Amino acid sequence: MAAYLFHGGKFLDPRKADLQDGIEVLIEDDRVKEVSDRPISAASANRVDLRGRTLMPGLIDAHIHIFLAEVNLALLEGMPLTLLTTKAVVNARNMLMRGFTSLRDTGGCDAGTKVAAETGIMDSPRLFISGMPISQTGGHADFRRRNQTTIECACCSGLSYMSRIADGVPEMIKAVRDELRKGADQIKIMVSGGVASQSDPLESIQFRLDEIEAAVEEATHWRSYVLAHAYSAEAIRRAVSSGVRTIEHGNLIDAAGAKLMAERGAYIVPTLVAYDCLQRRGPGYGLSAYSLEKNKIVLDAGLRSLELSRAAGVKIGFGSDLLGQMQDDQCREFLIRSEAMKPHEIIHSATIVNAEIVQRPGQLGEIVPGAYADLLVVDGDPYKDLGLFQDQGAHLSAIVKGGRFYKNQLQH
Repeated sequence: MAAYLFHGGKFLDPRKADLQDGIEVLIEDDRVKEVSDRPISAASANRVDLRGRTLMPGLIDAHIHIFLAEVNLALLEGMPLTLLTTKAVVNARNMLMRGFTSLRDTGGCDAGTKVAAETGIMDSPRLFISGMPISQTGGHADFRRRNQTTIECACCSGLSYMSRIADGVPEMIKAVRDELRKGADQIKIMVSGGVASQSDPLESIQFRLDEIEAAVEEATHWRSYVLAHAYSAEAIRRAVSSGVRTIEHGNLIDAAGAKLMAERGAYIVPTLVAYDCLQRRGPGYGLSAYSLEKNKIVLDAGLRSLELSRAAGVKIGFGSDLLGQMQDDQCREFLIRSEAMKPHEIIHSATIVNAEIVQRPGQLGEIVPGAYADLLVVDGDPYKDLGLFQDQGAHLSAIVKGGRFYKNQLQH
């Protein structure tokens, strides 16, 4: 039984706005055993001297796509799944090395990848998977070209592996049941247009109310939930009124929509870094003029969506939604949000709130007895300097997931 006793540093409790001194933490195997403001007696544990560094819970990204390995989605057409999977393995490990010990993959990741992460075959954060996102014909995840009628099989096209199409209540019921059967932790549906898609307007409303309600009912029967890609205020209201639990992006939300979300206990997961990055780097990767035009609209509205949600009391999660080569900008989300939120609020989103979103409160996102031993040792005070999350994990002396060190530059 591996045991470690962390002492001699600062302690970051995401529920508090200031760091604490004199806290010791004992982990045994994959769990936190004890947290105390007094010396912990554990003679057999390996002692880890933090030497003034900060001990904090591992981060959670609630909106990523490890299989979306190209900014230009057209390059995924015809890409063998073996190559796509290899790229996904690298993406997952890179996110772990940035301090993200848990990820909610919002489309593309399957049960096989999750098993590989759980069994240690690949170095990866914990994965909460959505399977194939569900789109209506002509919706945000209908990737067919305008002159294409049939859908290529997933084994022949990486892009086809990223979504499925359902029209009408019976098809929606079947699609949700099938994704849950295949191991999805939650269900993703597309209820508005999007930036990367080439055939649907950003403001388009997708799926009828009875289709959305059918998805929610089936997921609820499974003790799961539905998350919805949604930009416009109307799309958000329709989804939340139909029982959708988390709204992804939500850039064009209005005050009425935010009020409804707060009343229904729905979460919003902004992904502001995606639009910042697409604007700066998208043209170099072949992003179309049509996508850049749509991106400008949601980019300009991003911080306003945070302010409206915060004012209404909506719980705000943390996501990045970066494509392919842009995933190295994942931690810029901290810096962008700092224009509208305080550092401790942002870290609270990436820990406590996201643990609630993935339905693991008390087990992830905080260092408390019984929680998974997912820990970061940071070279400084993140509440004073969010730049400590930049530079691909360079300012993290240690990364621990489930009691195992994946990075350790500390002296025991």
